[in-house]
Amino acid sequence: MVLTVAAFVASCAARSAPPAPPATAAAPRAAEAKPTDPIGRLLPRPSQVTLQDGAFSITPATVIYAESERFAFSARFLAEHIGLAVGPQPLKVEVRPGNLPEGAIVIRENTGTVTFGPESYLLNVSPGGVIIHAESPAAAFYAVQTLRQLLPAEWEYEALRPPRRNAPPVTIPALTMIDGPRFPWRGAMLDVARHFLKVDEVKRFIDLMALHKLNRLHLHLADDQGWRIDIRSWPNLASHGGSTEVGGGTGGFYGQDQYSDIVRYAAERFITVIPEIDMPGHTNAALASYAELNCDNIARPLYTGTEVGFSALCVDKEITYKFIDDVVREMAALTPGPYFHIGGDEVKTLTPVQYAGFVERVQGIVRSHGKQMIGWDEVAPTRLDPTSIVQHWRPKTSIAEVEAKGAKVIMSIADRMYLDMKYDTETPIGLTWAGIVSVKQSYDWDPAAAAPGISARSILGVEAPLWGETITNIRDYEFLAFPRLAAIAEVGWSPQGERKWDEFRDRLGAQGPRWTALGLNFYRSPEVPWR
Repeated sequence: MVLTVAAFVASCAARSAPPAPPATAAAPRAAEAKPTDPIGRLLPRPSQVTLQDGAFSITPATVIYAESERFAFSARFLAEHIGLAVGPQPLKVEVRPGNLPEGAIVIRENTGTVTFGPESYLLNVSPGGVIIHAESPAAAFYAVQTLRQLLPAEWEYEALRPPRRNAPPVTIPALTMIDGPRFPWRGAMLDVARHFLKVDEVKRFIDLMALHKLNRLHLHLADDQGWRIDIRSWPNLASHGGSTEVGGGTGGFYGQDQYSDIVRYAAERFITVIPEIDMPGHTNAALASYAELNCDNIARPLYTGTEVGFSALCVDKEITYKFIDDVVREMAALTPGPYFHIGGDEVKTLTPVQYAGFVERVQGIVRSHGKQMIGWDEVAPTRLDPTSIVQHWRPKTSIAEVEAKGAKVIMSIADRMYLDMKYDTETPIGLTWAGIVSVKQSYDWDPAAAAPGISARSILGVEAPLWGETITNIRDYEFLAFPRLAAIAEVGWSPQGERKWDEFRDRLGAQGPRWTALGLNFYRSPEVPWR
C-alpha cells in the first residue's frame, strides 16, 4: 500500500514518535498549548509542516542517538551546538542501532513507505522525543540545521546565552515536517583570485552556507590578478602568479594541504567544492609566471587592475595543453568531487574557431582525469559532452542549444544572482554593470522559467557568484552575500508554489538576531522588517 503524503505524515508520527514520559518523569514537560507557527523562524522554507500540541524539552540528561556512523557527524554537531546551553558539557552522543529510550533525540535511516529524494528528511518532534528519519547523511545534517533554527538565536554566541541557573527551559515545538530540496545544486562562488581569503575565512563562509542548506562551493582560484593554488609541477604559478591581487596587495595562495583542509571541512558539512581554473582567458597570472604559455614566449607583467578580456593562453602551442593536463591532474587528485570548472568566459582575443577547438580539447583532458567539465555560458555553442555543465550568467544570451546536447545548466543569472552587484545606489561597495540587485530581485523569480528554450529537466539548480573586484576581506564578502545568499538558498530549496515575497521577507527579518549572534556583517536592507 502506498500512502498519500498527508496520511504518511500522520501514520509516521504515530508510529515513530517516542511515547510521552509519565508525569513523574524527571524531564520537565512543556505546556500542552500549540506553539506559534515555527515556519516563521526557518530559512529556507520547509516543504510541509504539521503542528502538534506541546513541545520537547532539552535537559542536560538528553542523549542524541545516531543509528549508524553515517549520522555521527550530524549528531555531534547538534550536541555541541545545544549542549552548552543546558549544561556544562555538550550533550552525550551514542552511535548504536536498535530500540532507543524515550526522551532522546534520534537520527535514523528513513524506512517509511514513502521514498523521498536523497537529501530529504522527515522530522518528528513530540513531548516524548525527537526523531529524524533521513534518506542520507546529508539529509540528516539538513534536519539538524532545521532544529538549530528552531532553537534560541542567542545560542549561536556563548556570551549571549542566559546563565544556566536562571535559564528558562529549552524547548522545541512539537511538529511533523517533511522537507527536501527542489534542486540538487544549491551553491555559492567565492572569487579568491582578485582578493585572497585565508583558510579560516573560507571555512567561516562554509559554515554560513551550511546553516542555509547550500551544498556547492565554487572556488574561483585563478584569474588575471592572482593564482591561488600550488601546482607542484608548475611552482611559479603560485609563488609568482599568486604574489599580488587587485590594487597591488600581497595576494597569497593555498598550499595543497591547505586546499585539502578546505575540501575536507566542506565535505563534513555536505558541501562539494568545485575548483575553477579560468581559461583560455583571465590567465594573466599564468602568463606572467611562465613565458612559454605566451605565443611570443615573453612573460607578461603581473596585473592588479580590473579590466577583462585582454589575456589568453597560446592555444596553438602543445605546451599549453601539457600545462592544462598537469593542472587538471593535480587538482583532480586534491578534489574528490566530480567537477572541474574551466571558466571559458570573456575571451576577446581568439577567433570562434580557436575558442571552440580549445574548449573541446580541454573537455577531453578534464574527462580523462575522471571529472565533469563546467564552463560559463560562452561554452554553450561548442560540441559539449552530455556530462558537461553550462553555467548560465548572461541574462540576454540564449543557451537553448544546450538542451539538445544533453548537457545540464546551472542558473547564475547576473541581474538576479551576482552578489557583487550593489543593493542600491548608496551601497558603498560592489558593482552595477548588471544592474542594481535588491534582495527582492534575488528572490522573486523562477529558475525553471528564466532561460527560454531550457526546460526544468535540464536545470541542476542555482549558484550565486561573489566576484571580488571591490571587496578586500571576509567582512566585505559577508556584507554583499547576506541577505541575498539566504534568498538564493530558498530559491534553490523550497517549492516554487510555496514561495511568496511578503511571507519570505518576514522570515528573513527573523534571522536578524541569529545573524547578529553569529557576528555576521549583513546588510540591513530596508525591504526587510528586521528584528
